[in-house]
Amino acid sequence: MTTSNALYAIGTLLSWIGWIAGVSAIWIIFKMLFEKVGLDTPRGLRSLTVSGLVAGICLLTTALIPMHAATKTAAGFRIPLVWFVMPYSAWLAAYCFAMAAYRVVQAMVAINSEERMERLKAAGIWLLVLGAFAFLYKRDSGNKIEIITGGVWLIPQTLGAILFLTAAGMAAMIAAGRAAATRGYARTIVTQAALLAGSIIFGLPFAFLVITSFKEDRDMSSPNGIVWIPRVQDTVPYFDKNKPVYEGVYQGQTVQGTPIEKNANGTVKIDISKPMAIRGTTFVAPLSSLKVIPVPIPIVAGKVDGTQFNGKVIRENDDGSRVVEFISPPSMVGKSQVFAPADVEPVRHVGLRLANYSDAIDFLPPETHSGLVYLKNTLILVVMSVLGTVLSSSIVAYAFSRMRFPGRDALFAVLLSTMMLPAAVTLLPQFLIFRSLGWIDTLYPLWVPAFFASAFNVFLLRQFFKGIPMELEDAAKIDGCSYAKTFWSVMLPQIKPALAVIAVWTFMGAWNNFMGPLIYVNSPENMPLSYALQLFQGDRSGEPGLLMAFATMCIVPVLAVFFFAQRYFIEGVTLSGLGGR
Repeated sequence: MTTSNALYAIGTLLSWIGWIAGVSAIWIIFKMLFEKVGLDTPRGLRSLTVSGLVAGICLLTTALIPMHAATKTAAGFRIPLVWFVMPYSAWLAAYCFAMAAYRVVQAMVAINSEERMERLKAAGIWLLVLGAFAFLYKRDSGNKIEIITGGVWLIPQTLGAILFLTAAGMAAMIAAGRAAATRGYARTIVTQAALLAGSIIFGLPFAFLVITSFKEDRDMSSPNGIVWIPRVQDTVPYFDKNKPVYEGVYQGQTVQGTPIEKNANGTVKIDISKPMAIRGTTFVAPLSSLKVIPVPIPIVAGKVDGTQFNGKVIRENDDGSRVVEFISPPSMVGKSQVFAPADVEPVRHVGLRLANYSDAIDFLPPETHSGLVYLKNTLILVVMSVLGTVLSSSIVAYAFSRMRFPGRDALFAVLLSTMMLPAAVTLLPQFLIFRSLGWIDTLYPLWVPAFFASAFNVFLLRQFFKGIPMELEDAAKIDGCSYAKTFWSVMLPQIKPALAVIAVWTFMGAWNNFMGPLIYVNSPENMPLSYALQLFQGDRSGEPGLLMAFATMCIVPVLAVFFFAQRYFIEGVTLSGLGGR
């Protein structure tokens, strides 16, 4: 760790502390100006004085500390950034030091000697722990601390916009709090704002997933950061006379390819280019059964002798050069010229590359029928798992909550104790059982166990059943209902929210189940979407657009179920926390 880096780190930390204290001072000023009700003026003045002194001292010290000369070369305002690369022992030692300093500050402002001694004792304990971690750090001679320095440049307009927006936001929050102080709206506004901010933060990964699924490969990485607005290449249809593209039927599916051999009997040998899963396969077909189709070729732009042009790439040469046929200006239309890739730029517009979805499906094996086999297997697992879990768990829970039989409580305790067994303990016995039944490489091991109830679901439904008044069941018995009739017609409708919650949980678990298919399924025709997604990631990991498109198609049904069932889900979660249930 060099002296210059250490000074830069100290200056950066003081700079951030100064700016935070400055924003705090501005906040106090706004409160003193706009919020008159309930304001402690002397206390506000003290806080303003402390914040102002801290901001001034820290920023002044930052200005006096010699920083890197390179930081003053660019125009605008620079926000310094710093990060420490060090082992865990150093991080924990730094944390202990901060806590010890915090306790010392608390001791300095303590109101009595007893509180001061308690704070100093706590500081001493933190210092002892600090010494232990410092010993661990010194014990390994390979440990070292490195400082990564950097910064973010802001032009004056951007900096001004940030300051004005911050001031406006502070004023708006204070005004809202003042206007709604007597009606309780301030807390509601803050709560809704926090929920909105949380939704945006947690929704960013999904937004990135969807947007990336519509990007071209050139937009996957950019020196300017993440590309949030996709752009697509402009293309025009083109019939290549020298290398035509034919469309035909091969083994029941429509394919595209180029001719590699023409026979005297009128047949043509076609090299398949689409779908991608069988690319490179050849077949022979009569020329009369094939249809010549246009292919989309990119449009590029460039300059020739100072003249701006647009053109279409009619051929890619082996050396990387491109043959471009001009389409504008009118004086150059119809002419062609060879260009190096660096001499032309693609013509693009804001849009979505929908071809990522069709290309992702094209890469799936032919026996999966464009992924419909994966979807069918997943739907079988989901429907059977939900049906089996809801029925079996509700029946068992009803028996434990309403029926009296010898050993009921002991059996229920044994059932709950099974929740403490790790899944890895029962993995091998289950595999041996299913293998003896001949169920390997089938879907039975993935949904049959759902019909044998689940300890947690039984416990949850039992608590719901116990909360239903006995008078309902007694009335059903007076009307002549059996246990089965009472269960189905009287008790089960009373716990619909809990059943909806269990159904949603089971649906999500079955849809996303990866470990089960990985263990029991071998052939593609029995794979669900979760397993297929993992295999697709292994095959096409270098093409994030296709991977994100396939992942989006896999996740959309789960989102749809959640949005349609969220009312029952929230109601069930709410009820499960009330009435001692």
